[in-house]
Amino acid sequence: MTQMNQLEAWLAQEREVVARIEAGVGAGVARPEHVAGKTGMEMMQAMLRGELPFPPIAKTLDFQLLEVGEGRALFQGIPGPAHLNPMGGIHGGWYATLLDSALGCSVHTLMPVGRGYTTAELGVNLVKAIGRNVSRVRAEGKVIHCGRQLATAEARLFGPDGTLYAHATTTCLVFELKA
Repeated sequence: MTQMNQLEAWLAQEREVVARIEAGVGAGVARPEHVAGKTGMEMMQAMLRGELPFPPIAKTLDFQLLEVGEGRALFQGIPGPAHLNPMGGIHGGWYATLLDSALGCSVHTLMPVGRGYTTAELGVNLVKAIGRNVSRVRAEGKVIHCGRQLATAEARLFGPDGTLYAHATTTCLVFELKA
């Protein structure tokens, strides 16, 4: 698939997901009674259907969850002027936040009912600047290990032509949620 065809496919998927979630409950934080009894995967799928709110940071930083699977999460981001650092490049914090979201949500998909997680460690390696002609990037997170107390995952940030812009790893603490 050519880079242009790949980008068109990415944009089509983005339009479909954004239309579905914007027709739903919108941005916000789910109330405890709305997530009670749900696994992490069920919560993530409900978010993608627009039944649970999506995190407000997605609007703030122009990125969107597109897909989840067992131990996997895929986000798409729009690098733009609001994300520039003082030197005119995309700020490393934007890369890190997009990667952290993919990493955390990949772990989230494996949480059973009553279990949660938090990022304990995040390591990010920026390997290439996102240029002005890059209109979309994707961050794909995949779980390496998920145990009772710790989970580890890795993610890659790449463009429609396959260019790798950054990669990251995380260690998450896994814990029992308060009732």
